[in-house]
Amino acid sequence: MDLRVVALMAVVLLAFFSGIVAASRPGGELYIRPKPRKTLWLPWRPRHSSDPQQVHISLSGENHIRVSWMTYDGSSLPIVDYGIAPGVYSSSSSFGETTSYSYLLYDSGKIHHVVIGPLKPDTVYYYRCGGRGREFHFKTPPARFPITFAVVGDLGQTGWTATTLDHIGQSEYDVLLLPGDLSYADYMQHLWDSFGELVEPYASSRPWMVTEGNHEKESILLFKSGFQAYNARWRMPYEESGSPSNLFYSFELSGVHVVMLGSYTDYDVSSDQYAWLKADLAKVDRVKTPWLLVLLHAPWYNSNYAHQGEGNRMMAAMEQLLYAAGVDLVLAGHVHAYERSERVYNGVLNNCGAVHITVGDGGNREGLAERFCQPKPEWSVYREASFGHGELKIMNQTHALWTWHRNDDDETVKSDEVWINSLASSACFASRMPDLRKILMAP
Repeated sequence: MDLRVVALMAVVLLAFFSGIVAASRPGGELYIRPKPRKTLWLPWRPRHSSDPQQVHISLSGENHIRVSWMTYDGSSLPIVDYGIAPGVYSSSSSFGETTSYSYLLYDSGKIHHVVIGPLKPDTVYYYRCGGRGREFHFKTPPARFPITFAVVGDLGQTGWTATTLDHIGQSEYDVLLLPGDLSYADYMQHLWDSFGELVEPYASSRPWMVTEGNHEKESILLFKSGFQAYNARWRMPYEESGSPSNLFYSFELSGVHVVMLGSYTDYDVSSDQYAWLKADLAKVDRVKTPWLLVLLHAPWYNSNYAHQGEGNRMMAAMEQLLYAAGVDLVLAGHVHAYERSERVYNGVLNNCGAVHITVGDGGNREGLAERFCQPKPEWSVYREASFGHGELKIMNQTHALWTWHRNDDDETVKSDEVWINSLASSACFASRMPDLRKILMAP
C-alpha cells in the first residue's frame, strides 16, 4: 500500500478517535472557540441636543427605579414622565440629580439620574426622559418567586458582544447582573458613549445592576483618580443600602439579597467595604430572604492560567464573612472563560460553602482565556473558553436553575445546567450556621 495512503488513513483515524475523546470528556475544556470578531462601529445618528441618549435603568430601593440618560443641552431638565399605557403619563418625577465630568480633552454631556416610584411589581411602564424624545418602556421585577437574572461579564463592544446581547434580549429575564468590565473604554471616553448606545435597547427595558472591574478604573497617577466615568454614568443604589461608595452596595427583591462587591477598592478588615459588608450580611433575614448572591470582578476560585491568584487577597479577607452568612452563589468576571464550581470553602469541598461561577466572557475585544490548569481542581465541575451568558432562574425558596448559554456562531447553545438548593433550606442553618453568624455580629 502506498505510504501516503497509510499516512492519510492514520490521520483520519486519529481525528476520529480524538473527536470521540473530545466529545466524551466532561467539563467542556476541549470546546473549540470560533474566530475572534472586530470591534463594533456604531453609525452616527443625528439627534437634537436635548434628546435623551444612552438610556438605562437600575433598581433604587424598594419599588423604585432609577432612570439614567445623557443630553448635550444645558437647559435639559432631569424629569421623567411615566405611566402604564403608551403615551399616557399619569406620573412625573424630578427626584434626582444632573452631573457631568471632564477627562483630559473630553467633556461629557449632562448625565441625568432620576428616581421614579413607587411602582407596581411585574408591570410594564412607559416613560419619557426630559419631557421630550422617544418613548421607552420597562417591566418591573416580580414581587415573589420565580425571578430570573441574566448574568454577563466583561461585555465590551465587539461582534460577539452584539450576539450575546441579542441572546439575552431573547430570554425572559427580570434583572441583568454584570460583575464588571462594561465598555472597555480604557481612557477613550467616547467609547463609553458608544457602549451606552449599544446597550440602550436592553438596559432601558430591564434593570441593569453592575459592579466595577479593572477596565473601569481609568486612573492616571497624580492626575486622575479612578472610576470617574463609571461613577458618573452608572449610578447604583449604594446610598439606599447604607454603603459609602458606588463601588459596593446591595439590593433586595423577590426573596433574594444581592451583594455587589468591589475588587478594586480597599477590602481588608480595616476597610470601609469590609465593615459595610459585615453589617449588610448581618441584617439579612433568611426566612424572609432565603437566597443570598454575591457578585465581584476578580474570581476567588479560578483554575484558568489567566489572572491566576488575583482574587486571593480579597478571598482571604472576606470569604469567612460570606461563609458565615451562608452565601449561596458567588458570580465573577475578569477571566475570559466560563467555569462553575461545587460548593467550596477555604479551598476544599464544603456542603455549606458557596457555588462559584466565572462568566467573564460576554464578548470583550481581548479574546478568550483558553488555557486551563491541569489537573482540574476537585472543586471545579465545568469549564470552557467560550463567549456567552448565564441565566439564574430562582424558582422558589429552595430551588434555582442555573444555565450557561454559549455563543456558537451566533446560535445560543445551552452547554451547562445545574439545579442549586438554597443553604437557608439546608442542614447548614439548622446546625452550624447559627454559630457562624456570631462572626457577623461580633464588634
